Amino acid sequence: MTEPRSPGTASIPQTVPASTDTSSPAVEMDPVEYTLRKRLPRKLPKRRNDVYVNMKTDFRAQLARCQKLLEGGGHREICVHGLGLAINRAINIALQLQASSQGALQLAANTSTVELVDDLEPEDPDEAGEPMTRTRNNSAIHIKVFYPDPQ
Repeated sequence: MTEPRSPGTASIPQTVPASTDTSSPAVEMDPVEYTLRKRLPRKLPKRRNDVYVNMKTDFRAQLARCQKLLEGGGHREICVHGLGLAINRAINIALQLQASSQGALQLAANTSTVELVDDLEPEDPDEAGEPMTRTRNNSAIHIKVFYPDPQ
């Protein structure tokens, strides 16, 4: 059985680059000596009709916000963004919006890869080495939910 992790820590691979430069040699480190701090992802420019979906906010509240933007906000289209684990939730929100409009709304989805940066901070600043950063990639989805132009 595995031991539970504390909220601010995560398992860290045994070999982590000392910097984001790929030409530098790898540094051996003990994962117990470092704390993983995940930085917030870089967001796309925030527009009034952008909705960034996450897993912390209630699904119904996010769905209601999207419906409010489409019905009462005067927008003919919104863009629903999901990153990592929130991709499924973003897809579900877009499909719920389309189903509740009886097919009046259309969807256009794009996927991308987002580069994220993590900070590795030493547990004991006196004994351990210097703070390090590492980059990783995460999947993202951007769904345009819109009313088609009448013809």
